[in-house]
Amino acid sequence: MEAGLPADRLTRPDGPRPGTGIVHLGLGAFYRAFGCVYVTDAMQASGGDWGIVGVSLRSPDTRDALKPQDWAYMSVTLAPDGPQTRVIDVLNDVLVAPEDPEAVLSAMADPGVKIVSLTVTEKGYCHNPATGALNFDHADIQHDLTHDLPRSAPGFLVRALQRRHEAGLPPFTVLTCDNLPHNGALVRGVVLDLARRIDPALADWIAAEGRFPATMVDRITPATTDDDIAQVERLTGRHDTAPVMHEPFRQWAVQDDFVDGARPDLVAAGAQMVDDVTAFEDMKLRMLNGTHSALAYLGYLAGHETISDTVADPVFAAYVRQCWEEIMPAVAAPPGISLPDYADALFDRYANPAIRHRTWQIAMDGSQKLPQRLLGTLRENIAAGRESPALCLAVAGWMRYVAGTDETGGTIDVRDPLADLLRDTATDAAPGTVTALLSLEQIFPADLAAHLAAPVTEAASLLWSKSARAAAAEVTS
Repeated sequence: MEAGLPADRLTRPDGPRPGTGIVHLGLGAFYRAFGCVYVTDAMQASGGDWGIVGVSLRSPDTRDALKPQDWAYMSVTLAPDGPQTRVIDVLNDVLVAPEDPEAVLSAMADPGVKIVSLTVTEKGYCHNPATGALNFDHADIQHDLTHDLPRSAPGFLVRALQRRHEAGLPPFTVLTCDNLPHNGALVRGVVLDLARRIDPALADWIAAEGRFPATMVDRITPATTDDDIAQVERLTGRHDTAPVMHEPFRQWAVQDDFVDGARPDLVAAGAQMVDDVTAFEDMKLRMLNGTHSALAYLGYLAGHETISDTVADPVFAAYVRQCWEEIMPAVAAPPGISLPDYADALFDRYANPAIRHRTWQIAMDGSQKLPQRLLGTLRENIAAGRESPALCLAVAGWMRYVAGTDETGGTIDVRDPLADLLRDTATDAAPGTVTALLSLEQIFPADLAAHLAAPVTEAASLLWSKSARAAAAEVTS
């Protein structure tokens, strides 16, 4: 490309387009950097009609960026020795649910669709994070109980399954790809909770015929920036408004439980098809996601913009290793995996300077993430009589963060479905904030809160009186 000339817009390469076999709810950067890549590799290896129709549940931005490119985009691997680009063209369409929910339901009810997958984040399941049950007080669930055209992810699943049932079609497999413990069982539970309120016979059919395999997904995917778009254009000579940036590593463990066995050849793409993903799930949620959250809150408070910046600080490098020492006794290693080796590999991934994964981005929606990322480990350590000062400091870091003011007195842009409640509940002092936030039973079950009161108050007092960096140094000394 000559200097000064605009780059050509990326478009889908010529060639046959696969039929649609998957509808994906929540088409964000992660799934485009992960699921779409696996499905592309599976079709290249073994064929099949596994084209994907993506669904944006909130905003038209992804649709608007991808439509002029005929749904193609660049997948960019951010390796330490330089980026590598690849065109992904597995998408057949992108729908925007608020604009046309009927089109979404029609796509999901199509007989050719065998799988509906999801990356809607923890809050997208409209559940109570402390119990896993559907929150019937949620505004979108209230709407979906009385309207045929839904708003929520559970609502779309139930209404689409209802159409298939009425048409005499088999159900689609519901494949959740979100970081939730026992995620297959959780989405099955919220779907059945909603279906029972709408039509008990439908719920019985879903329970008998539906399949909700559990999964563990892993690939660090920072939000794409304008600088990333410019970099891709320099590398390729093509203008792509929606590239996805990701680390080289990827791992997908999937419970092999699909309706009629219908799925892409994910094994050929490198996925692990297993009978039970629990060990993979717990290891990843606690060792990766748990420490990611700990570093996000404390790193942000200490003034670090990204995870790689945070672990480049020797204090936080020592702190995250202390977190792993506290987490590993509560994790059963999957077959053939050494937890210390896994921790070392995680540290190397965090330290990759090419990955600009912002602490602020990871800190979002903490009220929904804490129960599975940190509180489960803390509960097991308490039951076993193990102390967890680094993990308690992480909880205290979350409390300081959601109170909305950083260590310099600046305002924190807290993005959380409970942001207003958290800010109004927190106080100016550490003990009061801990007591008030531990009283929120939608996050902290009462029995666990009672055990956490003393150690989290101690950690919070250290954090408030000194600084995030000083507190992290003290718990690792």
